Amino acid sequence: MSATNGTSTEVKADPTADGFTAIVNGAAGGGRCSKRASEVLDRLRDRGWQIDVQVTQRAGHASELAREAFERGERHLLAVGGDGTSYEIVNGLFPAAHEAAERGDRVTLGMLPLGTGNSFLRDFGIESEEAAIRAIERRQTRKVDVIRVEAAEGTLHYINLLTVGFVTKAGDLTNRRFKPFGEAGYLIAAMIGVARLRHEGDPLLIDGERWGDDAKASFLCFGNSQFTGGKFHIAPHADPCDGKVDIIRARPMNRVRFVKNLLRCYEGRHVEDARIDERRAARVEFLRPRRQLVMLDGEIRPLTLRSLEVLPGALEVTA
Repeated sequence: MSATNGTSTEVKADPTADGFTAIVNGAAGGGRCSKRASEVLDRLRDRGWQIDVQVTQRAGHASELAREAFERGERHLLAVGGDGTSYEIVNGLFPAAHEAAERGDRVTLGMLPLGTGNSFLRDFGIESEEAAIRAIERRQTRKVDVIRVEAAEGTLHYINLLTVGFVTKAGDLTNRRFKPFGEAGYLIAAMIGVARLRHEGDPLLIDGERWGDDAKASFLCFGNSQFTGGKFHIAPHADPCDGKVDIIRARPMNRVRFVKNLLRCYEGRHVEDARIDERRAARVEFLRPRRQLVMLDGEIRPLTLRSLEVLPGALEVTA
């Protein structure tokens, strides 16, 4: 069984691989990760795993540590933190890991969800430390897609989702003011964001077909997996193993209707509204690139997006 709605892509990791490099982001989860990481990693050691621990010291450090580990020939990594930690590690590994995978030299990334949102693993039914530990012990991996982002500012990669518009602004407000509240903090920020709701246009070329030339939207989501902000089920039909990115566009609607759909996001039912569009694509091009706030796997930065492209099955994750 694969992600909740896709075709099986399970593979077995090397059964002789009994160790990995753990990259620990102690700041994840509002500092909770630093308190829990040692205990959880010791439990794995007690079960026979050899673990080399690398602790991040600053933003972006996980990318540097992952790149250095890859260059040393290490192919089994463990992200200890939240979605942002995994995002940094993926960007440290790629594009080199993709080139290596095409030669049959694949990287395995495990995840211990000790951050705030821990959204990506939910697609595989992993919602706790215990479930993540069991997945690691099974040594079962899945080939998941990685999305390559081309922007004026450079090339980036993600495995969870990318958003612009309302969702990004709510995420930015969460990070700046409500991070300690966890999932509830995102909902608080979202309610504040409704009062500042704006609709902007981003015409796209989806697998060669023009889409949304004149349509404005409160947000666009490009989901490789289904969740953001923890249980916010924003791309309910996404499958990180299907070679496609799911596009969700919320066309203009009044605030009452928007709030109703926002609340329905927790059940993934917002896409039933006629003003929520869904598409699926292997490649997306932005026909009018503009500099705007972009959220990638929970990390927010200003970017001028040019294109997104799916790299099918480019990474193996323990799930």
